[in-house]
Amino acid sequence: MHQLLLLASLCLSSLPAALTIYQKAAGGPAPTPRLQYLLEPLYEVVHAQRGATVTLPCVLRARPPHYKVKWSKVEPAELLENIILVTNGAQHKTYGQLGGRARLRRGHRNDASLTIAGVALEDEGRYRCQLVNGLEDESLSLTLTLDGVVFPYQTSQGRYRFNYFEAKKACEEQDARLATYQQLYKAWTEGLDWCNAGWILDGTVHYPIINLREPCGGRLLLPGIRTYGAKDKQKDRFDAFCFTSAVRGQVYFIQGHLSFKEAGQACRNQGATIAKVGQLYSAWKFSQLDRCDGGWLADGSVRYPITIPRTHCGGLPDPGVRSFGFPNKEQRTYGTYCFTVK
Repeated sequence: MHQLLLLASLCLSSLPAALTIYQKAAGGPAPTPRLQYLLEPLYEVVHAQRGATVTLPCVLRARPPHYKVKWSKVEPAELLENIILVTNGAQHKTYGQLGGRARLRRGHRNDASLTIAGVALEDEGRYRCQLVNGLEDESLSLTLTLDGVVFPYQTSQGRYRFNYFEAKKACEEQDARLATYQQLYKAWTEGLDWCNAGWILDGTVHYPIINLREPCGGRLLLPGIRTYGAKDKQKDRFDAFCFTSAVRGQVYFIQGHLSFKEAGQACRNQGATIAKVGQLYSAWKFSQLDRCDGGWLADGSVRYPITIPRTHCGGLPDPGVRSFGFPNKEQRTYGTYCFTVK
């Protein structure tokens, strides 16, 4: 039995359904006792985008006379399991805000699979389906992974200004959340190369290096994720690595020579809002937004998304979101990127 504190609290947002992709877990399953009542899942990792409706499979091979099935989300960083749903086969009860978006699939009488509507960034993680049957309790675990993009983020005052809690808030204000180590690692394999260290979700600090150079750990080490380990969440200060996924909306550009205030008004005049940094990255990643014009964003920075690199658009050889930093907000040089909900 797992000696874990059970809570029923998750604060999540609701979004519409989208496509879900399943992936077979890499490698063989960890050696565990053979399950008597629960079928081993064909897929241990489920991939989705924000806004998807996703199903986590849990099927009984046989039904014991008296049993309950309990679904929970495991929060390893906090040593918690948050209960989502409990069923006795005939009735079920949901818990917390995630429970408000959860239901049983009920494809047949032995189907205890969990369906979650409007997948949010915070839903990523490990889930447990546990059959409670007296002394014969057994469980299986599944991992929900969101497809998305990681981006480094710092304040207008320069680098290394966030403690952990400020970094977490800064990502959330830009329609993102602090990245997990797995998300940062995947981003590194896809080309993220950044020399400033940043907080991630578990309270550790890292930076990803592909191109070796002296200011970034020297040339003797191999490329990889450099780590500072766990740091003091209140006192230590670094940048942030944020993660975002698909958005239910559109990012578009308004041409002009606008101050920051005028940029916001230009978006509002069209029934939109000035885009957040996470929304621009999402449009670049999922909608292939490509624009060689710097534009104001909600945090006061000026950026532009490039999917097809060319000489006159920053000159860098790889796709990415380029930045002009945080210009004076009275400067009338740039257009603006707006966001409208679909």
